[in-house]
Amino acid sequence: MSFFNKMLAKVGIGSAEIDTLLEKVSYVPGETVKGVVRIQGGSVDQEIESIYIQLMTRYIREQDDRKVEYSYTLAKFNVSEGLLLRSGEKLEIPFVFPLPLETPVTYNRQPVWLSTGLDIEMSIDPTDHDSIEVQPHFYMSAIFEAVEYLGFRYKTSSCEHATKLGRGVPFVQEFEYYPSTQFAGRVKELELMMNLDEDGIHVLVEVDRRARGLNGFFEQAFNLDERHARLYFDRADIAQGAKHIARQIERVIEEQSR
Repeated sequence: MSFFNKMLAKVGIGSAEIDTLLEKVSYVPGETVKGVVRIQGGSVDQEIESIYIQLMTRYIREQDDRKVEYSYTLAKFNVSEGLLLRSGEKLEIPFVFPLPLETPVTYNRQPVWLSTGLDIEMSIDPTDHDSIEVQPHFYMSAIFEAVEYLGFRYKTSSCEHATKLGRGVPFVQEFEYYPSTQFAGRVKELELMMNLDEDGIHVLVEVDRRARGLNGFFEQAFNLDERHARLYFDRADIAQGAKHIARQIERVIEEQSR
């Protein structure tokens, strides 16, 4: 019976089970994530080589004129090294790790989840998946507030493949806005892309201009109607509030929409 149980455990029947419990489910980039991994031993003793948590998300990449979705591991954290899990034994192992600044916010159903796994030699590794909510960092919220102060309205957001803009990850999260009344005649859409660091936030402002006249027609036909500029707001800028940030963003939009 023991040999039979071992064979079953190798294909996942009667093997160990895991469950990840988080202190909470909503976070902001840079925040500390705390929780415990609960492990329930199966019908036989099992050698666990390691316990790990992967922080996962998805991004979109265009290939052959179609959009393909890819899963991506933002970070991997080891919870525990090798241990022997006895048959029927219950373990609870605490963990703590920082949520990377590159973690996308979960607007527009952008998925972010934790995948917890046990490495068990010669067996199907049990896994557990837990979705989390990621809210904007304080610096990002200041940018959103400034754009809304200018009258722009949130449209949608998505994570798009962009190796040069991703600052360590192969994608960038784009936030799209409908134009304000002030710019409705000149701007079709406003896009923001942001990268956080410890002292501030980098913002790429992209203005999709409306076609005007013959030049505008050719610009739109050859995808030349998009212009962008880079801004950086440090802690001092953020402390001055939305109006201060809005003035700088407004100046860029004015220049790029002419």
